[in-house]
Amino acid sequence: MTTITLEVPDDLAPKLMSMRDRLPKLLAMALEFLPPEMPLSTFTPQKIYPAFAEMIDFLTSRPTPAQIVTFKISLPAQTQLEELVDKNREEKLTDDEAAEFDSYQQINFVMLMLKAKARPMLSTN
Repeated sequence: MTTITLEVPDDLAPKLMSMRDRLPKLLAMALEFLPPEMPLSTFTPQKIYPAFAEMIDFLTSRPTPAQIVTFKISLPAQTQLEELVDKNREEKLTDDEAAEFDSYQQINFVMLMLKAKARPMLSTN
């Protein structure tokens, strides 16, 4: 096994020390889940945007695999996304709009992963 030395914030060090034996597996899981081209900042929204709240509400309702596969954001959220896409093409997003646009990308990524896991469950029912 290769040894890697890295600097971490002081408040994170005790947490990592307590997980020392599980760190290789934890890192492997994180690397499998996060595409290398996706910046980590997209996974830490500073504000919960309406579409993100919709996804959370949906997921906490304990949806069936069929409901997961057919999930779509609401029409108002879709309209907002279309406006953000247009502004993004024109490179006219404000910082807040860029953050909201990132949240839509997060939602899309999470829901694509969930739908991919739910689809095989449909054929077994």
